[in-house]
Amino acid sequence: MNKFSESVNSFFSGGDQLPWCSRDIIAGCEKEVAEAANDASDEAKSEGIMRLSWALVHSRQPEDVQRGIAMLEASIVNTNSPLQKREKIYLLAVGYYRSGDFAKSRMLLEQALEIAPDWSQALSLKKAIEDRITKDGVIGIGITATAFGLIAGGIAAALIRRN
Repeated sequence: MNKFSESVNSFFSGGDQLPWCSRDIIAGCEKEVAEAANDASDEAKSEGIMRLSWALVHSRQPEDVQRGIAMLEASIVNTNSPLQKREKIYLLAVGYYRSGDFAKSRMLLEQALEIAPDWSQALSLKKAIEDRITKDGVIGIGITATAFGLIAGGIAAALIRRN
């Protein structure tokens, strides 16, 4: 019985294992990027931007997530390293997942998995997306069935009253 209640709770709560990031961590990353802009190497600037992007797409604030997505999309075109490209594609997928764009997130994960087919983080997020799409479909079917039942009941009640 306990496993059943955990399963139901996981079904309705979303059940993904992605970490969340606090505003304090984002502020620290922003400070790091600002300091690196003045006198750091290009590599240090790039690493700071990656940390900030990570923090933003893991935020609970939708505006932070959107900002992280924009930063990653702007920086991915200048990425030559397959490892860095994989990381940025994955972070974009996280951002789109957090934004509710599951189709775009899944497409990006497939790109990341082309670079690294056995990457467990990407495979886990892909499964979470597929589970979420399935759950949303089940809920949608339930809502549709309920609406249909209410309409059919209303029509039946109207016909009974008429007679």
